[in-house]
Amino acid sequence: MATQQAELIFRGGPILTMDDARPRVQAVAIADGRILAAGDEAEVMATAGADTQVVALNGRALMPSFIDAHGHFANALQIVKWANVSGLPAGPVSCIADILQVLREHVAAHPVKPGEWIIGYGYDVSNLSDGRQLSRDDLDPLFPGNPVLLIHSSNHGAVLNSAGLKVVGIDASTPDPAGGVILRKAGSSEPEGLLMETAFLPIFTAMPQPSEQELLERFNAAQQIYARTGTTTMQEGATSAHDLKLIRKAAEQGRLWLDLVCLPLVLEVPKLVKEYFPDFSGGPMELPDTAAESFGTYRNRLKLAGIKALIDGSPQGKTAFWSEPLLTGGPNGEPDWRGQPLFPPELIQKIVKELAVKAIPIFCHCNGDAAIDLMIDAARAAGITAEQDRRTVIIHSQFMRPEQLDAYVELGFTPSFFTVHTFFWGDVHVENLGRERAYFLSPMASALAKGLHCSNHNDFSVTPVEPMRMIYTAVERISRKGEVIGPDERVSPWQALKALTIEAAWQIREEGQKGTIEAGKLADLVILDADPTAVPSADILRIAVVETFKEGKSVYKAAAA
Repeated sequence: MATQQAELIFRGGPILTMDDARPRVQAVAIADGRILAAGDEAEVMATAGADTQVVALNGRALMPSFIDAHGHFANALQIVKWANVSGLPAGPVSCIADILQVLREHVAAHPVKPGEWIIGYGYDVSNLSDGRQLSRDDLDPLFPGNPVLLIHSSNHGAVLNSAGLKVVGIDASTPDPAGGVILRKAGSSEPEGLLMETAFLPIFTAMPQPSEQELLERFNAAQQIYARTGTTTMQEGATSAHDLKLIRKAAEQGRLWLDLVCLPLVLEVPKLVKEYFPDFSGGPMELPDTAAESFGTYRNRLKLAGIKALIDGSPQGKTAFWSEPLLTGGPNGEPDWRGQPLFPPELIQKIVKELAVKAIPIFCHCNGDAAIDLMIDAARAAGITAEQDRRTVIIHSQFMRPEQLDAYVELGFTPSFFTVHTFFWGDVHVENLGRERAYFLSPMASALAKGLHCSNHNDFSVTPVEPMRMIYTAVERISRKGEVIGPDERVSPWQALKALTIEAAWQIREEGQKGTIEAGKLADLVILDADPTAVPSADILRIAVVETFKEGKSVYKAAAA
């Protein structure tokens, strides 16, 4: 029995430990930022002293706080000043006219000077009742003197107006880059406005930025986006060298009060090597033998967890890489469209080999099954096996083939699924792929049956930070139109919760510190107004966060009703 005095004790409500060996306890004691005791109420209350605060849950549920298994924290620093052109319910848009109205209101609230960029996020043609893409011709009359950039909901593209296209140097003479798409006006080579993948990535990495000080001052508001949803470990899942420098500075200044996991983008390796390993004399895409020492340890609440690699694009943007053609053609109406990889197989194999030899964890973006094949081939060529416990995370793992799960077992791959796609784009995927392929989207039940560790994510700002929607979509998998996207891949609420807690912790090697309520672990906790495992599944979306704790300290508390 613990002899240390508790600072805080929770009792009087369901307490979900997320530990299969002991799913529920009656009370939890906290001291020095860690869980002091968890078990029967009498046992835990024995740690109480004269100064111990006892919190009566009054039927509300306590559980480990959520872990962001994949998202983009750097976007949080930006979107507090961007226009939200997302579709319902993430935003107000259902047609092109709505987008234009949002932009009018945004500019009225945030005036811009001639030549200054106007930026929005969440654009997606599948949200538009108009039945067509937003065009630069829609935007030009409103903003002839300002470049406009509306980032696609996938974060893999954007729509620009004529002024924006001119600034970035794209016109009728610009060829589609390898691995990229420039949408053209019908019957011409003139850009219509939408750029995807490698046509967009150079623009994305060189986007106009606020001043460093302004961005630093946004760290508090950005972290509140997570804290109010019960999330205390965030992720920046494709970190540019520029963003990493800013985040490091914020960490050194003590601006992080939640934990932040960063994944430097493989495309940025030359810049990172030059800055952090100035004496290294290898090639521009090589890493020094000591590079792994920079990964895996928190400093001022910031940790580098691995390198982020990219193989394909976005399924809803039709730029993922599939083994069989889409039923609806490509972005420009191309027949027999299967998408394409962002990089040739030989380069993918070189990257994976380099990271494996240097013992740096790999987090790899793969949406389509052909992209997953490329990663499987690269891992085998690099000699990666499950016995090595590398915990290679395949981010999204969306449109797999069933037999690829056996390769995951063989290679020690661990999927981070994206089940909210079943709601936001499930109907689009059925149209593009047919039911057999679309129904195997984010196959969590099949993966769990193989014994794989599986997390679930929202890929913020592709979709909002909404843990309850992640849980609900893993359990129900219902599309906007009411179709169940893969009934055999539905999981229990307990399994869905584990994907946001202990499984997400395991993928970043923090299962010894986070993810379950056990003595000795960090007191990263959340109080919910209902138990997700005890309500009808349709009510999971209605569950609200009451209070969030980071290492025993309250970092968010909902206003009293």
